[in-house]
Amino acid sequence: MGNLSHVDSANKPTMVDVSDKIASLREAHARSIVILPADVLSQLGDDEITTKKGPVFATAIIAGVMAAKKTHELIPFCHPLGLDSCKVSIAVEGNHAVIDCRC
Repeated sequence: MGNLSHVDSANKPTMVDVSDKIASLREAHARSIVILPADVLSQLGDDEITTKKGPVFATAIIAGVMAAKKTHELIPFCHPLGLDSCKVSIAVEGNHAVIDCRC
């Protein structure tokens, strides 16, 4: 197995020095498929599930964008990332929701 970038010579976790790294354009795509039970599907209308607490998909989209903006706080040793764009979409296909995030 090759050397891991976030492990030092004493096999201890360490942060990588990125001070000499040149900024580059990068893209990321994450997809999740969530199986929706029949009782949840029965609440679907106009491509949204609305509950007493509000619109479920709209709330999930907001949470997804917020999480992408805080990636460096959620993933150990991740440096802050500047995002030019973050698009989250949710589409219901049959009995499941396809959630896509592109940054």
